[in-house]
Amino acid sequence: MACRRVKVGGMKRRMLSWIVLALAWMSSPLPAMRADEAPLRAGVATADITPAGPYPMSGYYFERLSTGTKDPLHAKALVLRQGGTATAIVCCDLIVIASDLTDVVRERVERETGIPGANVMLAATHTHTGPDYTKELFQFVTGRKPTGDAADREPYVPRLLDGIVSAVKRADAEATEVTVTAGNSLQQTPVSFNRRFLMKDGSVRTWAKVDTPGAIRPAGPIDPEIGVVRFDDAGGKPRGLLSSFALHLDTVGGTEYSADFPFFIEREIRDALGGSVVSLFGNGCCGNINHVDPTKAEANKTDMIGSSIGRSIVAGLPALLPVEAPRLQVHSREVRVPLLDASSEQVAAAKKLLGEIKAGAKPEFLAHVDAYRRLIIDNLRHDVEQEEAMNWLGWGLTKKLAGSGDTMPLGMQVITLGRDVAVVAFPGESFVEHGLAIKNASPFRTTLVVELANHGETIYVPTRAASIGGGYETTNTTVAPGAGELMVEAAVHLLREAAESR
Repeated sequence: MACRRVKVGGMKRRMLSWIVLALAWMSSPLPAMRADEAPLRAGVATADITPAGPYPMSGYYFERLSTGTKDPLHAKALVLRQGGTATAIVCCDLIVIASDLTDVVRERVERETGIPGANVMLAATHTHTGPDYTKELFQFVTGRKPTGDAADREPYVPRLLDGIVSAVKRADAEATEVTVTAGNSLQQTPVSFNRRFLMKDGSVRTWAKVDTPGAIRPAGPIDPEIGVVRFDDAGGKPRGLLSSFALHLDTVGGTEYSADFPFFIEREIRDALGGSVVSLFGNGCCGNINHVDPTKAEANKTDMIGSSIGRSIVAGLPALLPVEAPRLQVHSREVRVPLLDASSEQVAAAKKLLGEIKAGAKPEFLAHVDAYRRLIIDNLRHDVEQEEAMNWLGWGLTKKLAGSGDTMPLGMQVITLGRDVAVVAFPGESFVEHGLAIKNASPFRTTLVVELANHGETIYVPTRAASIGGGYETTNTTVAPGAGELMVEAAVHLLREAAESR
């Protein structure tokens, strides 16, 4: 009996020791879970942002009101969450993202979802058959009431803001654990062409063809690569697919709303993966790329272009590689880019010409373009009286960036997943060489460079070399030569920073 009592007593002492240790362990703080140890969750959602009635359309140097809808315009949101890190990528069927739009959306998204505003990326597909919303947005953010014909139209900006934010909120609410695959497809059928031609006199002409007198050859490359990132839920069902390809979106024309060729990309992807898949398209750097084959009389049509790109994406899906440890990171920094000048004499001449145009004059096209951008530059550089600016400008009005001085602050942003995937948000309508430079320097296996992201007030972003040759794009820019190279340098710095901290 004595031995038995000793044995029982020993067991009790050991049990008491285990209980004490367990209580001590339970009362101590748990070690923080690394972001790459937590599961990656993703959600996707779509919101219709088509104006409800007749509204000014974007894309050209004359006003045209919409007469209907060919296919609807959307804001498509991808929300990623991992541990305490969250981000949202929103691709919008708009011609541009105004900085004021980015600010308002970021503030609302942070307030309504908790996703940090700085981690929200807005990108425009650059459709030329979407709404010209920027003047109404300026009036909205500055508390001004629409005047003239605009006073009688149904406001669009509240609908736009609600659509973008609601897409982010629904994507966030539906986020689920996902697996990620990524890679690049090649566009085999020629649908993209460098639209700038080197001429015999050493100049560069936009929209020339091989049979244009004096034309020698295209003045730059294209980028045939399609970046693809696919998100499948835990059951293997495709949820969303983010793609990027460098091709200018102006293939439709007319006065009916259309998302342009990304509409047909999504149809091909849904035919292959199911009708619930959300296809997010972020345009690559394509400021000098369009769909017009310079060797042919007729341009490729919208459905042919989008369906061809969509089939290339689908054909490349089996070759996508898994992202094994998709640690989510968001890195950003501000870069100040130099602005071109607008002297008082140039501003006066611009107002004179634009006044003549309002009265019915039809000047040479590039003279019209130059006059308009000089007033935008004046507004960006100086403390211009905004009521006066509204007499001349629709696009180009900005609360955030007006009066920036000699340089304009732009936010560069990268979103990365593990060692394999990077998405670069590049402001403005950038030349293809900038996108190629970033991808060539990126330490990530798959890098998507998405232009017209978060800011559009640069208008075009030519290379320093292109600025010498001239042409439409170098006339239609607010930034000085070298601005694009500064932005490329900042993007590469952020990519390397993300790679080193992974």
